[in-house]
Amino acid sequence: MTRQELIEQIRHKQSFLCVGLDTDLAKIPPHLLDEEDPIFAFNKAIIDATAHLAVAYKPNLAFYECHGAKGWESLQKTLDYIPNDCFTIADAKRGDIGNTSTYYAQTFFETLGCDSVTVAPYMGEDSVKPFLAFQNKWVILLALTSNKGALDFQLIKDNNGTELYKHVLKKACEWGTPENLMFVVGATRAEQIGEVRKYVPEHFFLVPGVGAQGGELADVVQYGWNRDCGLLVNSSRGILYASNGIDFAEKAAEEAKKLQQEMAELLSQKGFI
Repeated sequence: MTRQELIEQIRHKQSFLCVGLDTDLAKIPPHLLDEEDPIFAFNKAIIDATAHLAVAYKPNLAFYECHGAKGWESLQKTLDYIPNDCFTIADAKRGDIGNTSTYYAQTFFETLGCDSVTVAPYMGEDSVKPFLAFQNKWVILLALTSNKGALDFQLIKDNNGTELYKHVLKKACEWGTPENLMFVVGATRAEQIGEVRKYVPEHFFLVPGVGAQGGELADVVQYGWNRDCGLLVNSSRGILYASNGIDFAEKAAEEAKKLQQEMAELLSQKGFI
């Protein structure tokens, strides 16, 4: 999916919602465990209930890889089922060098058909650029994450007082462009989203941490907005596990609708729709 196609979907659906498919067999409704493929059965129902409200879906690979070959099958079926007008994110957080990165990229872009993959920047240019060699595919680089451990490295300052994540942002802009490179920026540090935006004014952000992790959508828009919206805001648990009963898909749709309506209001306030 191109940048312009993504922007058009945001306008069309009046939404910048990404639904995280962190599908946990221990949390899905018990009646689905009798299905031949419980993970796909759950995902299919969630997608059916939310596809008109979401512009993106983000399967977290850990929830699939842990089941071995069966999990990979569930993942492929899920990705094949997601409508073509939705942006797909393989939340894999890969990062290696040379041919290894190239084969990782082929796995997610060619074999699985994803639009994008999350990538860790720690090993530098030769771990990231192989992912950027694929046309109309995206790298979503970890920049400033919302977990507690982000403090261990990302906010370390150099002798000039510049945090490490800002060096990552500046260097990454030498590798990719706003047409193929996004950044992960956590919502629980809303004011710091504004700092990130200063360094990368044109790029899209994937923003986790809204809802269950405590981030506020209005704050994300206040600090992270750019002229093309520039935001994909992810919600996983708050949508997926709104109910543990037979009405789980209906309740998921209700939670997604709440976010979409708030997004539509914010988009309207910005004159985007």
